[in-house]
Parts: sequence; structure tokens; C-alpha cells
Amino acid sequence: MTDLSPAARAVLTAVTCKQYDVPPEGLPAFAEEMAPLIAAALRAAADQVVPEFWHEEGDIYAETKHDVRADLLALAAELEGAQ
Repeated sequence: MTDLSPAARAVLTAVTCKQYDVPPEGLPAFAEEMAPLIAAALRAAADQVVPEFWHEEGDIYAETKHDVRADLLALAAELEGAQ
């Protein structure tokens, strides 16, 4: 796996430790197999937090929601590129 940001590593570590009680380095093949699946889950979560073309007049949290969406999508892209 390529170098991952702390956030992407934390997500991948959470999955491998939950499944096998081992960090990703201990199961590189499993980590590589899981990375695109985790990315798909993060993309689905982003769509639930803020749909792609969502806008609600007067929502004071709109910018924060779009930032969270962007962060989730960035993690997904990073994990997809980690293969």
C-alpha cells in the first residue's frame, strides 16, 4: 500500500483490526482488497450526508456539510489509489 494520510490509515486500520485484530501492515493483501470496498462505503456515506447537488436555502450548516462530503470523498479517492 502506498503512504496514506492519517485519516485514511485510521479507516483502513479500523477495518482490519475489527475483522482480524491485526493492523493493515500485517495483512497487506486483505487491506488492498478492502480499500476499494471501504471507498465505496465512504462514497455512500457522503451521499447520505449531503447529496451531490443538495442545496437548502437558509441552512447555516450547508458549508460544513459540503466540507464533510468533500472530506469523505477525498478519503475514498485516497483509498482507491492505494491499491
